Amino acid sequence: MELRNKVVLVTGGGTGIGRATSHALAERGAIVAVNYSRSEAEAEDTVRTIRQAGGRAQAFRADVSRDDEVRGMVAAIARDCGSVDALVNNAGITRHLPFDDLEAADEEVWDELYAINVKGMFFCARVVAPYMAANRLGAIVNVGSIAGLTGLGSSLPYAVSKAAVHGLTKSLAHALKPRVRVNCVVPGAVATRWWAGREEQMKQFAPRLLLRRIAEPEDIAQLICAVLEQEAMTGQIITADNGQTM
Repeated sequence: MELRNKVVLVTGGGTGIGRATSHALAERGAIVAVNYSRSEAEAEDTVRTIRQAGGRAQAFRADVSRDDEVRGMVAAIARDCGSVDALVNNAGITRHLPFDDLEAADEEVWDELYAINVKGMFFCARVVAPYMAANRLGAIVNVGSIAGLTGLGSSLPYAVSKAAVHGLTKSLAHALKPRVRVNCVVPGAVATRWWAGREEQMKQFAPRLLLRRIAEPEDIAQLICAVLEQEAMTGQIITADNGQTM
């Protein structure tokens, strides 16, 4: 897919990987719809910096775990931008819980993580798919995690939710064929705000990776853009982890 003049929705687009992806898309000439739920200031700042660089972007609020809010957001994007050509399902949350404390993984934690990390991605894909089908071409990239491959991570429910994202990717690739391609980019450790307060731990962790570095959000953003552009790929789970899972 040629991204120039395409309308691309980036959920969680104001911070971390989402912010970097919004900028990378704008640099390729895309019209970026920057979604946020609570990070309004960050989303508006992302839009501002894109516009200052000559790009096109607009912020749209919606809690992706709420189907009605997702539908309203996508309708607003279609009204203001003309359509939706691509989706980067980036919005996600975690809870930091000891793996061996199963009681800490209570029903509230499971419901919250699945509502945003899994159902939210499905809700967004479901609503944008008809626009993509009408355009006879569309692409979705879900942002997974190596936690979904290894079973490890910030918490057990988080790891399971990301494994579900990987499965959702394959199922959506079947459901939306042949008009819409669906792939998943799977980062390892990335220097985002999730590492805030744990910088020393990050420094100690980096030398243990094959490439001896922690990925930057821009690394993942460039891969997301490349996957959106690749028209011969669907249903794929693509890992970018500096050798973390080797």
